[in-house]
Amino acid sequence: MPPWDGWNGNIKSRVRKHINLLDKLRKIAITGPESTGKSMLASDLAVFYGTAWVPEYARHYLEVNGPAYREEDILTIAKGQLEHETAAEASASKYLFCDTEFIVTKVWSVVKYGRCHPWILKQIEKHRYDLFLLCDIDLPWEFDPLREHPGMRKELFELYCRELDSMGLPYAVINGTGIDRLYNAVSRIHEYFKDE
Repeated sequence: MPPWDGWNGNIKSRVRKHINLLDKLRKIAITGPESTGKSMLASDLAVFYGTAWVPEYARHYLEVNGPAYREEDILTIAKGQLEHETAAEASASKYLFCDTEFIVTKVWSVVKYGRCHPWILKQIEKHRYDLFLLCDIDLPWEFDPLREHPGMRKELFELYCRELDSMGLPYAVINGTGIDRLYNAVSRIHEYFKDE
């Protein structure tokens, strides 16, 4: 037997182990309209479960580049979000909480420009999340210079429901204020993954 076969077998074993860990990693998308507590919920859930979370890349991008954006920036932001999510998988344990996902990007683009880039639509079809937590609009609107639609929250929430329903994606609506919102999310997560 050539001397490198054992080494090669060890590499295969490590790769298999890494694939198994990724298979067991449950990705949970936090989605919904603006000012519904998505970032706080993602962060709180990551602390609760002792794992990683992926902040919303759009906020970082617009803070660095300014709030005036063009249609092509939405595609750049979507790709940046995916890169950050992929990087965060390495430090996640059991769950990875993603503040925002491609449906958010699609809704943003369609509401603003009346269309969405095909690359984003393709990601919605092929990019896997195990569960979506749809944040309810029961929190008061908080002004932020990067937010655009204070008067459209109900309409946008219904749009998210339609998108998730039309694709048959598993989701739970998360409501409540303060710690109750976190506990409601934890309860829905435990309920959904109870057999694992």
